[in-house]
Amino acid sequence: MEKYRQGIFIVAYAIEKNKIYYLILKRKLHWSGWEFPKGGKESSESYDKGIRREIFEETGKKPLKIINLNINGKYKYKKKLKDRPEIIGQTYKLYAAQIKKEGIKIDKIEHSNYKWLDFKKAVGKLTWENQRKCLKIVNNFLIK
Repeated sequence: MEKYRQGIFIVAYAIEKNKIYYLILKRKLHWSGWEFPKGGKESSESYDKGIRREIFEETGKKPLKIINLNINGKYKYKKKLKDRPEIIGQTYKLYAAQIKKEGIKIDKIEHSNYKWLDFKKAVGKLTWENQRKCLKIVNNFLIK
């Protein structure tokens, strides 16, 4: 049976002078490219707890607001991962989390850099199509 890791996609954003900025992270663990905060949900935790943990681990921030977009997805890994050989991909639930823009502390094991970008620049910088689609969904929700 194919095994998928339960995951969480979290589009982190900040609002400054009535403009929305999105946080994207430069990935270095497992692959190289740009993504938004995401991770696996531990089996014993709720999605809310997983979101708060992942945001804190990847940004050093506590979310000011969390929005469940009620979007689910699934993807297969491009290659076998040494630290999870039995897992072939990940399912995900999409959330948005508002955080403060200043004082980001990235997880140096997973990421090498970060940027705050407006929607157009962020969507153009993201590596994976499924994340570009998710960012569009969040942006459309936030600008309503």
